[in-house]
Amino acid sequence: MIEMENPNISISRQCELLALNRSSYDLHLMRLIDEQYTKTPFYGSRRMTAYLKRLGYSVNRKRVQRLMRIMGIHAIYPKPRLSKKAKQNHIY
Repeated sequence: MIEMENPNISISRQCELLALNRSSYDLHLMRLIDEQYTKTPFYGSRRMTAYLKRLGYSVNRKRVQRLMRIMGIHAIYPKPRLSKKAKQNHIY
């Protein structure tokens, strides 16, 4: 199958030799991202990239960002509380 650690042949060339579309490889990565996202929805692209690298996949942050954007997922984190009334310190 596809060897991630092979520095001589790129992943796209390996896919070409196997008569496999590169998009099929991306679908595999998207499945892994989706599985991890359901476990940890607070993972952003940086943590997700680190997770995939720990699994042995050679991916960069831009690819993970693109795949997450295609899937329509993003990290859940505290947002600014814009509807909260600002504390006013008046000097009288």
